[in-house]
Amino acid sequence: MTEHLPLHPPARRVLSVTVERFPINGSFTIARGSRTEAVVVVAHLAENGVAGRGECVPYARYGESIDSVVAAIGAARAAVEAGASRQQLLALLPAGAARNAVDCALWDLEAKLTGAPAHVLAGLDRIRPATTAFTISLGAAEVMAAGAAAAIEAGRPVLKIKLGAPEGDAARIRAVRNAAPEATLLVDANEGWRLADLPRLFDACAGADVALIEQPLPAAEDAALAGLARPVPLCADESVHTREGLAALRDRYDAVNIKLDKAGGLTEALAMAREAGDMGFGLMVGCMVGTSLAMAPAMLLTPRARFVDLDGPLLLAHDREHGLVYDGAVVWPPERALWG
Repeated sequence: MTEHLPLHPPARRVLSVTVERFPINGSFTIARGSRTEAVVVVAHLAENGVAGRGECVPYARYGESIDSVVAAIGAARAAVEAGASRQQLLALLPAGAARNAVDCALWDLEAKLTGAPAHVLAGLDRIRPATTAFTISLGAAEVMAAGAAAAIEAGRPVLKIKLGAPEGDAARIRAVRNAAPEATLLVDANEGWRLADLPRLFDACAGADVALIEQPLPAAEDAALAGLARPVPLCADESVHTREGLAALRDRYDAVNIKLDKAGGLTEALAMAREAGDMGFGLMVGCMVGTSLAMAPAMLLTPRARFVDLDGPLLLAHDREHGLVYDGAVVWPPERALWG
């Protein structure tokens, strides 16, 4: 279902917003709760008969709501309609979902106005298909194991397992590994563990040959990771949003998860990827649960990424028109009819 918000008076460049809802296939559960619907905000930019789009997913963990994101986009409307560039947008809006939607719409609009694909505008020769992780929601160990086995049967060899209930997480890790003995396993605790849990759960991850542990501690507590023995590489998610947060993480994490909704758009995300790589961090490109319109710009980050987690559309009951093509775990670059 699409809710059309009031349009503004015509201008050479016109910015409008829609709120769209997509049912999730079943439910999506992490340490912070469950949901059965993805609610996204889409920025539309029209100029000279050409339209660009960008999708974002407001995230309550970062103090965002549908209303606050729509209001933030509205506050920047005059400057954007007057011709603000992507670089100027970095100063107009803070990092977050609202800036992401507008930034990606600006990329899409420029690509369509100039005829140059977005990846070319970003200085990339081409975007190749990438293998994405597939997310297994937090649940009972036997349910997660069944989900893992089904994912492997569907040709998805990289599994991201949601954890964050420490008393049962070691059993969940073992159950998933037994159900998917050859899979590459990524673990995401979503800030759900505590310092006292780490030795036991790190050992469980190492014993199951987990490739990466994402955000084991709450972001406000991760200074405790400095100097801590890490038998499995650690990846920051909630602890890092933009380039400004990278330097403080050097002694805590081995990798960073770059998401457009955190970074506030592709412009910042590309710069962040370069800087993180220069600092020696491994890279994951991640996503919120959204449609292919949200995943498409993130595909420009995949050439630099060690791990790709762009499975949002696979978790939905249905995607939007002209969605990304997924062949098992392989996601193909977007058609121009979708974005860029």
